[in-house]
Amino acid sequence: MNVLGLDTSTAASAACVVRADGAAFEERPSPARLAERPAHAAELLPAAARCLAAAGLGWRDLDAVAVGIGPGAFTGLRIGVATARALASANGLAVHPVSSLAALAEGARETVPAAAGRPLLALIDARRGELFAALYAPIALWGPVALAPAAAAERAGGCETAPLAVGDGALRYRDELIADGIDVAPADSPAHAVSALAVCRLAAAAEPVAPAAVLPDYLRDPDAVARPG
Repeated sequence: MNVLGLDTSTAASAACVVRADGAAFEERPSPARLAERPAHAAELLPAAARCLAAAGLGWRDLDAVAVGIGPGAFTGLRIGVATARALASANGLAVHPVSSLAALAEGARETVPAAAGRPLLALIDARRGELFAALYAPIALWGPVALAPAAAAERAGGCETAPLAVGDGALRYRDELIADGIDVAPADSPAHAVSALAVCRLAAAAEPVAPAAVLPDYLRDPDAVARPG
């Protein structure tokens, strides 16, 4: 299959096309992009288009769309899921929803030699002093949940092998996590950005659903709540 993968769970936009022959064409954001203002509405479709062009494909050549559904930033997830739904609907395709935390861990396992054989603590900044967290070894041992950094470190601390933390949440709370005994991947490691290539690969095991049935996994209520009346 020719698969387009997207993720907008953090401030950065990630896109990838995996061709039917297995060749992958990915735009993976740098860790520095995670600390900048989100610009998914302006970045996501152009990134997807560049990946398609690099693969020598057009929109009509796609067989499936995969998307990270979170948990993560509310506005980013809405844009990513809406884009995946629109592209799939326009081309008569199903959507493969994938956990953004699972894709974060999968991408880290592929890019960080130190991750081999270790549990991976995938952490996405949830704001409000919390993290969206899940522990993988390699399958999910727990999560996704929203926890304070100290609580996430305590819950992950029961592993026989010290887990390696990755993600923008690991970057934001690096000092606190290290103080609580959690190893954190180097600040410049590409493992901290969600990999759309990992989204594509995980999509192979994800049940395809109709575009309208794909919903973001917010995990928590939004920060902004409409006032009654």
